[in-house]
Amino acid sequence: MEITISSELKAKVPDFKIGVIYYNSIQVSDSPQMVKGRLRLFQEKLYFDLLEKQLTDFSGIKEWRAIFKKVGTDPSRYRPSAEALYRRIKKQQYLDTIHSAADLNNFFSLQYEIPLGIYDLDKLQGDISVTIGTEEDGYLGINERKINMDKKILTKDASGPFGSPYVDSKRSAVTLNTKNAIQFIYLTPHMDLEQGRKLVKSLQDMFVSIHGGTAEYSVIG
Repeated sequence: MEITISSELKAKVPDFKIGVIYYNSIQVSDSPQMVKGRLRLFQEKLYFDLLEKQLTDFSGIKEWRAIFKKVGTDPSRYRPSAEALYRRIKKQQYLDTIHSAADLNNFFSLQYEIPLGIYDLDKLQGDISVTIGTEEDGYLGINERKINMDKKILTKDASGPFGSPYVDSKRSAVTLNTKNAIQFIYLTPHMDLEQGRKLVKSLQDMFVSIHGGTAEYSVIG
């Protein structure tokens, strides 16, 4: 499976880069208490931080809003997924636990202020492209809504779009039955490749410590 960033996306965001982690033979389950506890404590801390700060005071949120604007997405209408999580917490609407993979994915997104996506690898086909959507692109989101992906960053395989730093599709969602997965870490452009590799490696190691299996990572940019 080859993963590429389209020339159209690179033209609009020259420093665009993405971390990719392949997981094999993992065990997804209800989140262990350690994950639930860390996720809850981080949200509570973040809530008090948000009482004194604006969302754009967080560098990752600010940078991803700028990326959305560059590709033609209005970030005040279609928010980067990390910002959407922050807005929920600002309203003290803390995230419900889903399962170990989704909860850890959300925790990473909150901690590093960046969008992340994790997908069932066995539900994807062929090579993957990270690009900008058109009017013809869309999917049923994990929020059960039909999502139009025109002028939005998306990931697509041979069957079409399946993910985005905006909202992910239902067809590629990780479940308790997932054994092989692929995770996309939407790094901020200001981060150099070495910083990106260190961050992605640390996320990989924590994920494997909870889910078992094996993993391999790279940074594309």
